[in-house]
Amino acid sequence: MMKKYIVLILISSFFGMLGGGFYQKLFKGVNITFAPSTDAPFSRVGYTNSTFESADFVKASSVATPTVVFIKTVSNTQNQRTNEIWDFWDFFGQRGPSYSSGSGVIISKDGYIVTNNHVIKDADKIDVILNNNKRTFSAKLIGADPNTDLALIKIDAKELQAIVFGNSDNLKTGEWVLAVGNPFNLTSTVTAGIVSAKGRNIAVNQNAQFPIESFIQTDAAINPGNSGGALVNLNGELVGINTAIQSQTGSYVGYGFAIPVNMVAKIVKDLIDFGDVQKGFTGMEVKDIDAETASKRNVNNGVIINDVYEDGPAAKAGLKNDDIITKVDNKLMDSKSVYEEQLSYHRPGDNVKINYIHDGKEGSTEFKLMNKEANKAITQKYTVSSTQLGADFKPITAAEKSKLGINAGVKVVNIKSGALRQMNIPEGFVIYKLNNKSYTDPADLIRDLEKVSGRIVIEGFSSDGGKATYSFFTY
Repeated sequence: MMKKYIVLILISSFFGMLGGGFYQKLFKGVNITFAPSTDAPFSRVGYTNSTFESADFVKASSVATPTVVFIKTVSNTQNQRTNEIWDFWDFFGQRGPSYSSGSGVIISKDGYIVTNNHVIKDADKIDVILNNNKRTFSAKLIGADPNTDLALIKIDAKELQAIVFGNSDNLKTGEWVLAVGNPFNLTSTVTAGIVSAKGRNIAVNQNAQFPIESFIQTDAAINPGNSGGALVNLNGELVGINTAIQSQTGSYVGYGFAIPVNMVAKIVKDLIDFGDVQKGFTGMEVKDIDAETASKRNVNNGVIINDVYEDGPAAKAGLKNDDIITKVDNKLMDSKSVYEEQLSYHRPGDNVKINYIHDGKEGSTEFKLMNKEANKAITQKYTVSSTQLGADFKPITAAEKSKLGINAGVKVVNIKSGALRQMNIPEGFVIYKLNNKSYTDPADLIRDLEKVSGRIVIEGFSSDGGKATYSFFTY
């Protein structure tokens, strides 16, 4: 029987398959308009009003469609072999440029446009075609963020029709939304659906260093070419940037995913102000709570801390391994993806309030987030990364040794794509032995894992303390 596979697809280019005011004060003169209902956590000052007395598909479409652009890119980067056509041209040493396409959304009258990073990645030339008059502009890249798969480009134009930013926090499951984009070169296409879910993590962005995924899921038809296009509510207000589909065929089968506009707004502001994203770090790692833990500890929501770095902000604030975080800035934490989304609204130096449960007792604390350099300095004391294995490795603490009853061990964290994911090694797994050899130094374990062949037996402990053994053959 033929096996069925679910493919997660970044919905950028049809042609690529062929081969070859944000509040005026905050945005420093970039006039981005917000809906009057917008009270997102990153906003603290006044904004330009925009009102609609009634809403329907026609009105939403007429408002949003002129703000969505068609993006074409050209890349002269040598393509990897994908079919016999490329092999034929490679035989003669002549491999032409690759062409790609996608969508973008005008967010300011003076030409700022938000799209997906994967739409413009590695592009040597970016062209933007306006919806209303089909004028073509050459765009320059302002900045990109692989962690959220967002990018900001700009064209030299004035008095453009810009979209109004809504509030994705106010978006409800079951609410009608429209997707506007350019699928399969069908420009200015509008499809309708509902919000199917929020806070989805589909692991589509695994190659990023610090991937953040808290997608809005919708059943509005989204296809290749929709990437970077608008997801809007029935007022025509932007609530998300369409980014990915989940499909067995590579085309729409009912599941599309969009980056929430509140996250988009913060990323865009950082790219305008700094050219890159200002990410704040807590100095701890969390994971989702499974049903068994929720029942055992009598909690209905939250994320559980599975790692606290010494000398980090969270540790200094008194947070411990196995504490359950129930709220961040008074927002309930339903999942790790929601936790990461909430932190994404902050910059280094911002205060973050954490409500937590420790040994059955509720508590709260507040601390300042550190920057990337400080986080790297702390984690490098303990963590070693392996691109080949697709994960980070760190020695276990004395408390963990005592809890597990062992005198050695290396913990696996931040599992992305690579060998460990293929082996189904879970996040937070403590490797006690590899082929009957114990390890305390992550570098030693990585070296042996990367070069081992034949039969592999990994013994260790899952994050809940249960013993587990994984056995494989490699060639």
